Amino acid sequence: MTDEDIAATKANPHGSLGFPEEPLTEVEMLSKFPNRWTQIRYIVREPAAEFFGTMLLVLFGCGGNAQGVLFNDPDVSSSPAGGYLAVAFGWGIALGAWVSGGISGGHINPAVTISLATFRGFPWRKVPVYILSQLLGGIVGAAIVYANYHRAIDLFEGGHGIRTVPGTASLFGTYAAPYLSNVSAFFEEFIGAFLLLFVLLAVSDKRNGPPPAGLLPLALFLTLFGLGLAFGAQTGFAVNPARDLGPRILTAMVGYGREVFNYRHQYWIWAGVLAPILGALVATFVYDTFVFTGNESIINRPNKLAREHHAHARNQERYKMPAGADIV
Repeated sequence: MTDEDIAATKANPHGSLGFPEEPLTEVEMLSKFPNRWTQIRYIVREPAAEFFGTMLLVLFGCGGNAQGVLFNDPDVSSSPAGGYLAVAFGWGIALGAWVSGGISGGHINPAVTISLATFRGFPWRKVPVYILSQLLGGIVGAAIVYANYHRAIDLFEGGHGIRTVPGTASLFGTYAAPYLSNVSAFFEEFIGAFLLLFVLLAVSDKRNGPPPAGLLPLALFLTLFGLGLAFGAQTGFAVNPARDLGPRILTAMVGYGREVFNYRHQYWIWAGVLAPILGALVATFVYDTFVFTGNESIINRPNKLAREHHAHARNQERYKMPAGADIV
């Protein structure tokens, strides 16, 4: 579709490109389409939305079915997985977002912070402080849980002070199922973070039917709950470097030793940290490329012609005579 075709057609609010209306002026064109990609996205946005919506439907539905069936097989797992863990972390992300959302934006995840800094203009100068705060929060949260359950851990491990990675380290950090290859573990964490960020971006997008004010944490609860039921059993679904690395540091401090870091050739780096960050970055890129139209994203950054037009418009506004002023 050429620029003239786009200019001659306006979107129908009920779907499809709609009916021909009055042509867009050059000013309207530059405001509506600040760069070439935004013109292409205008055409593919609705099909892309249907594609991603159906993809999520099948991912969560089939993923939950697979996990429910496979993890009731003793050859795969000694106990069913997904239930309590999914509910607990679902509530955790909801409550964390409610507490911090109005002050810091409620990132509570280094992958979110890095993605928003990369694509949405979040100040890079704040990134180190945010990530450090998230890690410290993860350590302290795990320390409180450990202090509360340390006697039960003694009994489970078989004696006072006994701490082993195969025994109870997975109460805090994430450790892949024995049969799972390293590549598969990375892939599952990548997919989990991708889905979390993709849905987070959608429900916080004011142009995409967001939930009522204050209900975003509930949407996050449902998202992480769904992830836990559909994708959590094989790796423990870290999907958040602070959720895995913070508690992992705590376990190293209280007697589990260096094995928490040496496990599977530094599993914590490539599955607990890198996979969620890469998944979040790819999710933000895909959402901003095909769905998001806000000017916060670098994908929607105006091209040279649009920037010149906006600068010219600002200059005209600056020197425009006030309405009703007398002309001498």
